[in-house]
Amino acid sequence: MNTGVQTVETKAIVGSYLPAFERLLHLMDQDAIERIADALSAARENSAMIYVAGNGGSAAIASHWVNDLGKATKRSGSPPVRVISLNDNVSWLTALANDEGYERVFSGQLENFAKPGDVLVVISSSGNSVNLVRAVELARTRGVVSIGLLGFDGGHLKSLVDDYLLLPTEKGAYGLVEPGHQLVCHILTACLAKAVPAACGSSSGQ
Repeated sequence: MNTGVQTVETKAIVGSYLPAFERLLHLMDQDAIERIADALSAARENSAMIYVAGNGGSAAIASHWVNDLGKATKRSGSPPVRVISLNDNVSWLTALANDEGYERVFSGQLENFAKPGDVLVVISSSGNSVNLVRAVELARTRGVVSIGLLGFDGGHLKSLVDDYLLLPTEKGAYGLVEPGHQLVCHILTACLAKAVPAACGSSSGQ
């Protein structure tokens, strides 16, 4: 094993990745984060539901974030955040995919729940996942506020959702967009918990 060559390659990757991620952080729209935090807070105060959905790595982000929103934001005197991940009922999701098509896995669930004033957050690097597009279309017919956490050029979802946070990158830069979205989710959780980041370390049970 030529460890010297491998070390050089690793350092080159690290030396490229970290500055690229730092540049992306500087492009993050703080006003959009504030608007999204306000929308989530309003849903909380009105006892509305918040639905979160994504595919692949974004599904993992959605599941993680729902855990944090449901648990880490609990404070005495504040209403709980009513939130579910549309990725996590595997039996229902696979039944919809098998019987009605994968494009229906999220909208099919929303049909049972969605009410005016609820919030749907879709997480997508490409912004073009058909099942997320269908979920947003369903949300619009029910008076549900739709929010996108998007990457690349924003894709189709950029023009479809009510509001969005875009992390602009080259197409295919999942390794930048996904950790950026994860960070945004932690920021939004801290906003709803009204806690500085250093105070949030153990609140999600991890």
